[in-house]
Amino acid sequence: MKLSAPIYHLKRKAKTLSRLEKVSLHEALDRIAGEEGFGSWSLLAAKISATPLAAKLFAQLVPGDLMLVGARPGHGKTLLSMELAVEAMKAGRPAAFFTLEYTQLDILKSFHSIGADLEKFKGLFELDTSDAISADYIIRKLASVTHGALIAIDYLQILDQKRDKPNLMDQIQMLKSFAQSRGLIIIFLSQVDRSYDPVKKACPDIADIRLPNPVDLSLFNKACFLNNGEMHFHRRIEAA
Repeated sequence: MKLSAPIYHLKRKAKTLSRLEKVSLHEALDRIAGEEGFGSWSLLAAKISATPLAAKLFAQLVPGDLMLVGARPGHGKTLLSMELAVEAMKAGRPAAFFTLEYTQLDILKSFHSIGADLEKFKGLFELDTSDAISADYIIRKLASVTHGALIAIDYLQILDQKRDKPNLMDQIQMLKSFAQSRGLIIIFLSQVDRSYDPVKKACPDIADIRLPNPVDLSLFNKACFLNNGEMHFHRRIEAA
């Protein structure tokens, strides 16, 4: 089912509706979803963001990979990372999600929206929403993680937001070395610059990654970019 507008436009419409009619954002989102033919916003998000390519994408990832997943807000990068985590757990591998952006309830709702039952994966999934998240913190928390685990970090641009943390590039280098030495797959979710124009390009690319601090993006050996239900996967990337 094709939406009447990109999902981020629908989110803005819902925020305006919430403000004008003095209803909760949750109710406004559900009303907008109803106008698009979905029973709820979670169903709309799952339908648009969930992709049958998740399993194929997971098959392209190997231990030691550092992958960047870039998209504007509302285009499915968080849900895609969750789908990849589910694929890892289906294969009997551990998965972990470190987020400086969402609460535990937000993440659990998102897993529910893609139809994932975490009860089936007891002992395989770890969720961490600590404000202390950084490369050092993640490495300490994963000290005993097994080979082949999939780790998602949400998100790139705020990993060094505190002054007592190393700069962003140093943290990425630390995590790259950790992934390669321990045989892990680490996925970084990333914002895309507001200048990205979907009229000119169907999906953003490495040149559209928002970088408030200098980073050599060639540290990532793979990348995936999303926009309005479309996904572009790059097996190898080079800094813009």
